[in-house]
Parts: sequence; structure tokens; C-alpha cells
Amino acid sequence: MNTHESAIASVPPVRQPARGRKKRGLTQKIGFAALAACMAANIFFLGAIIFFIGLKGLGAINWAFLTQAPRDAMTAGGVAPAIVGTLYLTLGAIMFALPLGVASAVYLTEYSPKGWIVNLLRVSVNNLAGVPSVVFGLFGLTVFVKYMGFGVSIISGSLTLGILALPVIISASQEALVAVPQSIREASLALGATQWETIRKVVLPAALPGILTGVILSVGRVAGETAPILFTAAAFYVKGYPDSPFSEVMALPYHIYALMTEGTHPEEQTRIAYGSSLILLALVLSVSMIAIFIRQRQRKTYHA
Repeated sequence: MNTHESAIASVPPVRQPARGRKKRGLTQKIGFAALAACMAANIFFLGAIIFFIGLKGLGAINWAFLTQAPRDAMTAGGVAPAIVGTLYLTLGAIMFALPLGVASAVYLTEYSPKGWIVNLLRVSVNNLAGVPSVVFGLFGLTVFVKYMGFGVSIISGSLTLGILALPVIISASQEALVAVPQSIREASLALGATQWETIRKVVLPAALPGILTGVILSVGRVAGETAPILFTAAAFYVKGYPDSPFSEVMALPYHIYALMTEGTHPEEQTRIAYGSSLILLALVLSVSMIAIFIRQRQRKTYHA
């Protein structure tokens, strides 16, 4: 050991005063307690909503309610056409928004030149997420219903809801793509793969869990929106089920709104509205659970 190393070894370790350590430990405990309290509050409110809707709506749920159409001025029967219409609109919106949103995120992350234009596009996407849903409804009414001639139909509602979901999917996909380590891209390129092959076979599979997170958030918003479909897709009552993408449909969000605002038999219709709310909540949770299952499976496959 030389003189320099001996001098370093002889220097005693710096120790913080006991008072400082106690203060930092107390601050850390307070921070963890605050985080735990916030999480507990979120769980409490979520549980309270599910419990309240379940308590009010469970009594209306039976096989006939799930399989029959409304009758007797919306005071009897079921909500089967509204369930089918909600599924059509939600799936149509995701089928439109998912590929377009992922492709946009891939371009912004992997291909676009860095500069103020890209930053402007990203800011615009984030601002689009804050636009009120009724504005999207008026846009869909003007463009899809009237200008493109689709009329009040499934396709008009799905396209409108798809545009509503686009900002969330683009933002989530961008974050997921950026989170993929650059070293993985470089390794793929070094093995002779093209940039597109690297994106398609390496980057996108690694980013899929994050992309599916955006899909989960989008499903919850799309399935529960009333204002966009009010102008573009939904009807107060439709006899039977839709037979083409250009058919107007009943949908659970608008059905609940109509029962609570336009009904002439409030006692019976309130019970049906709570039952419809419980079904809508179950549909959203079911679709979200499927996406979560796929996300977890993909995450395990990638990390394995």
C-alpha cells in the first residue's frame, strides 16, 4: 500500500449526526404514510362506487333483463339491445383507434426528425385529450353523419369514439416505446435487421404491455361516453338488433341518461337505470381484465 492509499484508508468515514438521521427517517415515514393514505383513498372510492351501484342495481339483474328488449314505455323488459350496441361501439372505436394510434406513436418516436414540429405535435396530442367529449360529438355529427353521409349509425359513433380515444392511445404508446432500451434496438440493427424489422419484431413486442395500458384506459372512457354517441349513433329505442354498420343502436350510457331524464315512470325506470349501470360497469371491467391478462402474459413472455 502506497502513501496515498494509506492516507485514504486513515480517513474516518463521515457519519451523519443522529439528529439528522432521525429527521430523515421521520420524513420518509411521513412520505410513505401519505402515499399509503392516497392509495387507500383511491381503493375506498372505487369500492364505494362498485358497492353502491351493485346494491342499487343487483335487484334488477336477471336472465330476462339481460336477454330481452325494453317494453311498456321502458318500464319493463331488459336491455339486451343496449348491451349489444355498447359492445359494437366500443369494439369499433378500439379497432379504429388502436392501429392508428400505435402507428402515430411509432412515427413520432422512431422516424420523425427531432425538432419543434415534433414537440408541437406532441403538445397538440396532449391538448386533444383535454377537449370536452361533447365537442367530439359535434365534430362527428358534422363530418361523419352529415358530410360523409353515414347518418346516425354504428360506424359514425365508432369513428367519433375512436378519435376520442386516440390521444390516450398515442400518449401511452409513445411512453411505452420510449421505455424500450436503446441497446435493444442497436443489438437488432447490429445483427443485420432493418429498422422496420427491429420495430416490428423487437420494439413493439417489448412495448406491448404499455400500449395495452392505453387501451385499458381508452375502453373505460369510450364505453361510458354519452355526448358523442348522442349525436352520432344512439337512439332512445330501436326495435331489434343492428344488422349493418349503418344501423342506429341503443347504448347503455345513453339508455341510462334517457331513463333518468326523460322517463314518465321514475320509480320503475330508476331501478332499470341502476341495473343498466351495473351491467355497463361489468362490461368495462370485463374488457379491461381481458386486456390486463394479455398485458401480463406478454410482459412475462418478454422478461422471460
